[in-house]
Amino acid sequence: MEKFDYGAAVRRLEEIAKTVEDPATGIDDIDKYIKEAGELSERCRRYLRESREKIQQP
Repeated sequence: MEKFDYGAAVRRLEEIAKTVEDPATGIDDIDKYIKEAGELSERCRRYLRESREKIQQP
């Protein structure tokens, strides 16, 4: 299993946001970016949740 790179995921989310906000981005392409962003956001939330649980364990 590959290690999740939280920093890279956040950078990619920022890139996606810029791309989606760009008027030159076609409406047909926006859907794939939104899907990718949703998947990355979920992975980031899972990563943060698991990290928090590790810290809170006695």
